[in-house]
Amino acid sequence: MEVVGDHLSDKARIDLVLVDKARGGDQGAYAQLMDRYRESIYFMMMKMVRNSDDADDLTIEAFGKAFSRLDQYSPSFAFSTWLFKIASNNCIDFIRKKRIKLTSMDTGYTNEDGEAVGIDARSDTRDPEEHIIHNQKVKHMRQLVSKLKPRYRELIEKRYFEELSYEEIAEELNLPLGTVKAQLFRARDFLAQMMAQTKDSI
Repeated sequence: MEVVGDHLSDKARIDLVLVDKARGGDQGAYAQLMDRYRESIYFMMMKMVRNSDDADDLTIEAFGKAFSRLDQYSPSFAFSTWLFKIASNNCIDFIRKKRIKLTSMDTGYTNEDGEAVGIDARSDTRDPEEHIIHNQKVKHMRQLVSKLKPRYRELIEKRYFEELSYEEIAEELNLPLGTVKAQLFRARDFLAQMMAQTKDSI
């Protein structure tokens, strides 16, 4: 792969070198890319969802998706542009799903064309093949989580498997809320990197 593109800024060229290393399995390169853009992605998510918990989750999801698709990245444009596009698209999907969940099944909702759309309650059900695939993903995710350090594993399990809020986790584990958020963010860093390394299994 051509590492340096003449049309890219100095910052984008550094990103490109890191992306190349990450593609080769360099864990440090993944960490550096996250450090360079985590705060920017988080603030963009906050502007879109106006909820710190959701913004935290969406930030990690953005990196997880980007890292799992590094083979699709082309140096014809800056890595940051590509990353922010993935983050914004993922956030828009999240907002749409949340909006549909909050909409009454009886009244439906209005789509972008102004047409009234009824919601089929059966739309969330999976056919047998989808159910198998979903179960495989959940099983794989649990296997990855089991490899985390005990304190990180416990936080991930409580947040995503038990679906507890940050406040509930803090109360249950008798930890300051800030500590829970910081450690959970770190735990998801590790998990995102592990997911990127095992993307073919997911």
